[in-house]
Amino acid sequence: MFFNFEPWVAYRYFKAKRDDGFISIISWFSLIGISLGVATLIIVMSVMNGFRDELLTRIIGLNGHATLYVNNNNLNQDNYRQLKNLLFNFQDVKDITSLVESTVMVSKNNKNRGVIVKGISYDDLIKSSLLSESLTEESLVQFKEENFVIVGNRLAKNLRMIPGDNFTLISPTGASTPFGDGPLAKNFILAGTFDIGMYEYDASVVFMKINELRKFIGVDNNYVDLVEIFYENPDLAESINQKIQVSLNKNNSKKYYIVPWTTRHKQLFNALEVERNVMFVILTLIILVAAFNIVSSMIMLVRDKHSSIAILRTMGMSESSIMKIFIMLGASIGFIGTFIGALIGILFSINISYIQELIEKLSGKELFAAEIYFLSKLPAKIDFSEVVIIISLSISISLLATLYPAWRASKVDPVKVLRNV
Repeated sequence: MFFNFEPWVAYRYFKAKRDDGFISIISWFSLIGISLGVATLIIVMSVMNGFRDELLTRIIGLNGHATLYVNNNNLNQDNYRQLKNLLFNFQDVKDITSLVESTVMVSKNNKNRGVIVKGISYDDLIKSSLLSESLTEESLVQFKEENFVIVGNRLAKNLRMIPGDNFTLISPTGASTPFGDGPLAKNFILAGTFDIGMYEYDASVVFMKINELRKFIGVDNNYVDLVEIFYENPDLAESINQKIQVSLNKNNSKKYYIVPWTTRHKQLFNALEVERNVMFVILTLIILVAAFNIVSSMIMLVRDKHSSIAILRTMGMSESSIMKIFIMLGASIGFIGTFIGALIGILFSINISYIQELIEKLSGKELFAAEIYFLSKLPAKIDFSEVVIIISLSISISLLATLYPAWRASKVDPVKVLRNV
C-alpha cells in the first residue's frame, strides 16, 4: 500500500516550505558539503597518484630499474662481456647500460654551477626513450662529434646558453702534475638540451660520451662507475635482483653488488605513500562533517514533523515505513551529493592541466614550481577503483547518519502528539 507513498512523502519533506525553510537550507548545505568532500578527495588522490607515477617513470626511466656497482671501479673488456652475458641470461633483463659519473663545475657568462656529468655511449643514449625523445635530430647528430655535450634545458637557461655555444667544464682531477692529479678545465660545445620534466635532472645534469668523460677525469679506458639494468617488469625488481646477486656472487665473489630502485628511492616513495594515506584520512573528515549536518537537519525535521508523523501513524503506517521515509530523505542527500562530487572530481582531474594554466594566467604566478615539486607540470591519474571506494564510503557514511534520526521518527507516539495539538 505504502510502496509508492513512502518515496512521495520523503520527496515532500525534502522540499522547503515557508515555515521550515531553515531546515531545508541545512539539508542543502549538507549536500554541498558532501559534494565538496568527495570532489576534493578524488582530486587529491588523483594528483597524489599522478605525482607518484610521473616521479617513478622519470626516475627509473632515466636511472634504470636496478644499479650494479663495481667494487674496484675497473672492468676490462672481457670482464664486461662476461658480466653482460650473465645478466642477459635472465629473461627478465631487457637492457643494460654502463655509465661513468663525475661531479664537475660548469662555467659560462661569468656564472658557475656544480653539475653531474654522466658518461654514456651514443647507442645507450638513443635507447633511453625518455631522454632521446626530448632531443632534436640535430642534437643527436652533433652529440657524436668530439667535444659536443648535452645539458638540461633549465641549466642552459640559467647559464644563458643556446646550441652551438662554447662553455667550460672544470674537473677536480684529470691533469697530471708532478704533485699528482690536478684540476683540469676544458672547453665543450653545447649540442642541444633535454627536458624530461624533472627539475633535479633538467637543472643539474650533463651528458657526455663515455670515452670523452674517462679522458676528461683522467681514468682508465675500461673504467666504469656503475651499470644500469632495465627489467621487463620494474615491480619485480627486488626478486630479480636477489637471483642476479646470487649468480654474481658465485662467479665473481664480492666484486659486484646490485641495488634495486625500490631500495635507492625507498624513503622518497615511502614518504609519498604515508602522505597519501594521511591525506585520505584528513579529507574523509570533510564528508564526516557533512554527515553530522545531515544528522542535525534530520533531527530538526523530525521534531518539526511530529504532527505529520503522528497522523501517518494513525492512518495505519508502521514504524518501519516511517523509518524508511526518513532514511530515504537522508540517503537522497548523500546519494545526490556523492555523485555530484564524483562528477566534479573526475572532470577536474581530467582537465587539471588546463585549470592550472588558467589559474596561473589569472594570478600571474607559477602555481606548481618545479624547484619545489620536482616536476614541471601538475600530474593527475584517476584510479577508478579508488573512486568506487570513495563513493561507497560517502554513501555508507550518509546512510549511517540517517539511522538515528529515522529511528527517532519511528518512535514518535501519535497519542501524545495529537493530545497536545
